[in-house]
Amino acid sequence: MENVTKAPASAVAAKTARDKAFWKKGLLIAIFSGFLYGGYTSFMTEGMMHGVWNDIYADVPTGVAAGVSAFFIVYTVSAIGAACVDIGSAIWSLFYGGCIGQLGDFKRTLATKPGKILIIAAIIGGPLASTAYVIGLQMAGSIIVPIAALNAAIGAIIGKFAFKQKLTPGMIVGIVICFIAAVLIGSSSMTDLNFSGGAALGCLAAFCAAVGWGIEGAVGGYACCMVDTEIAIIIRQCTSGLVNAVILVSILSIMGGDGIASGWRVLGACLTDMPSMWMLFVAGVFSSWSFKFWYKGASMCGAALGMGCNGAYAFWGPFWCMIICGFIFGHDGFVLPAIGWIGALVMVAGILILAISQNKATMQQE
Repeated sequence: MENVTKAPASAVAAKTARDKAFWKKGLLIAIFSGFLYGGYTSFMTEGMMHGVWNDIYADVPTGVAAGVSAFFIVYTVSAIGAACVDIGSAIWSLFYGGCIGQLGDFKRTLATKPGKILIIAAIIGGPLASTAYVIGLQMAGSIIVPIAALNAAIGAIIGKFAFKQKLTPGMIVGIVICFIAAVLIGSSSMTDLNFSGGAALGCLAAFCAAVGWGIEGAVGGYACCMVDTEIAIIIRQCTSGLVNAVILVSILSIMGGDGIASGWRVLGACLTDMPSMWMLFVAGVFSSWSFKFWYKGASMCGAALGMGCNGAYAFWGPFWCMIICGFIFGHDGFVLPAIGWIGALVMVAGILILAISQNKATMQQE
């Protein structure tokens, strides 16, 4: 008869306490990622209202944007704004990585399987999903915000089937409540809705964004179990910045009939425009830390809870815009209505249910 030695009760208790502390830390990190995403949103929004952007968004574009098409103003310029933020974020990530001695590991990781997975996830969740989100906003308005917030549910489903992560009925309820909260917050600006063919395409684009972010969150969080988060974020931001600036801006410039030269000319003017670029760089710093914590939180507490907590950006985005764009810079239209605060409370309830359900599932597995 085989002798089986059981671990001492004190060792089991110590492991349980350590795992619980690790999980709680991951929960806080995931929550903070959504908070920081609101800072990224606000500084990007404010930055694109200063300097050369005033010429671009004039009733008749002037200066460097003179003569470009309406398609260029709606879509290509959105990609240019994202590229400016991503490039600033990549520069910050490389600088910070150099300060903590991670650049050597960054180069070596690029050749590994987890590194290549992160590159693919960055392309899907960065330029592709972000552009789909912008297109959705342009075509259908803020009705697409809750649709895009489905990324938490999609990420949880991917985590369950691809990485065997637990998804209990209680966690599903929490995700649904978070989605309802996003609907409440987004509904504050859903006025004069027109469900035309364009709006339907906008909603489809938003769903594509949700799928892209769901893939990135689940895959990125899984990859960060094998790759240091500091390295992962350098890979993510550098990939997103290069693809946005070099490939996406070029493709959209051609699609609008303006030519690659027009896209790069406007991009160059925006990157060297100090009245706006300093704010877009600050947005990039927020973006770097937000995505870093998003990846790290998902790797520590699971895709479902990590992405549910991050999904609170549906509230933190308008909240930060109210502070930065409304109170500090004095723009009208950024006051968060009562329904937004109610949605925030509902979001907290959803995240709490998610957290309790996942904690119970983890304890049962042990």
